[in-house]
Amino acid sequence: MKYMLLLYGNTSQPPNYTPEEARAAMQGWFDLVAEMKAAQVYLSNDGLSPVTDATTVRVRNGETMTTDGPFAETPEQLGGYFLLDCKNLDEAVGWAAKIPYAMFGSVEIRPVITYTEG
Repeated sequence: MKYMLLLYGNTSQPPNYTPEEARAAMQGWFDLVAEMKAAQVYLSNDGLSPVTDATTVRVRNGETMTTDGPFAETPEQLGGYFLLDCKNLDEAVGWAAKIPYAMFGSVEIRPVITYTEG
């Protein structure tokens, strides 16, 4: 079963790392990805640009409208994701708990729906 792990954090309160702490934190991310790959659950992951770079698109009455920024104003913003192939939700929860975002933000888990042509 594929699960999308969505990483949310409060962009107004980023961690204040020393250079050494920043290197250790980055290495922690690399180590986690290596562990996921070794467990054969890793499919992909990416970070996202800040929400200030977002564009929201709506189509109303056939007209495409765009606005700068997010759809909703919230203190926590989507910062990235992992796509994993896990046996079940319990396994996905275990991986989510290892993601550093879980310590200062949150990780939302959603099953991925696979559509097939009929």
